[in-house]
Amino acid sequence: MDKTKRDYNLIAEEFSRTRRNFWSELFAVLKDYTKEGEKVLDVGCGNGRFLDLLGEKKIDYTGVDNSEEQIREAQKKYPDRNFLVADALNLPFPDDSFDKVFLIAVLHHIPSINLRIKVLTELQRVLKPRGYLLLTVWRPPLAEILKLISKYSFLKLIRRSKMDFFDVLVPWGNRVERYYHFFKKSEIMELANWAGFKTLKSEIVRNQTGKRSNLYLIAQKPPLPKGLMSP
Repeated sequence: MDKTKRDYNLIAEEFSRTRRNFWSELFAVLKDYTKEGEKVLDVGCGNGRFLDLLGEKKIDYTGVDNSEEQIREAQKKYPDRNFLVADALNLPFPDDSFDKVFLIAVLHHIPSINLRIKVLTELQRVLKPRGYLLLTVWRPPLAEILKLISKYSFLKLIRRSKMDFFDVLVPWGNRVERYYHFFKKSEIMELANWAGFKTLKSEIVRNQTGKRSNLYLIAQKPPLPKGLMSP
């Protein structure tokens, strides 16, 4: 977690330049999942490009990221929006605060099953009953990343790596190697279930060229049991 924060602080300006717009294939999938007047939390917001998806909708938006430099980039780009430096493992919001929580291209940077479940459990906490979680992770073709998976699996087998199987370090130019976990579709659904969500949909979506793909999941926080009411 600390390494990922350092990496994104280091490449923040360059990363922001290469991430000007929300990916078109995800825009088509997620654009209709917000409504006027809703409270929306964007966890791991980076430079705030998710706001492109909201368009002109009047939505109470909050973006959080653990990278101070990424938040600075977001504030420069969208000075009239609310951005905070915050840890996804310990969000500074009361229970049942948001109608929707978006976790875009973040979970694959979270190491270990335990921490991934903790993140998803924290998102479930701040969601209102019947609120929606919308998350995505990178899903490069296995052939493209197989060399890295093989390399780090071998290092783990000979006890020279503490990372889990299907964990790799992906180079960003010559500056950093970003931690990434390659998810299976069933794995994402299991994590959401363990965190108390009901999965509504999970699919792989590709851009027009087929060179970029993402796995997305849409899940819902269960309603309160009958007889209980929100404070």
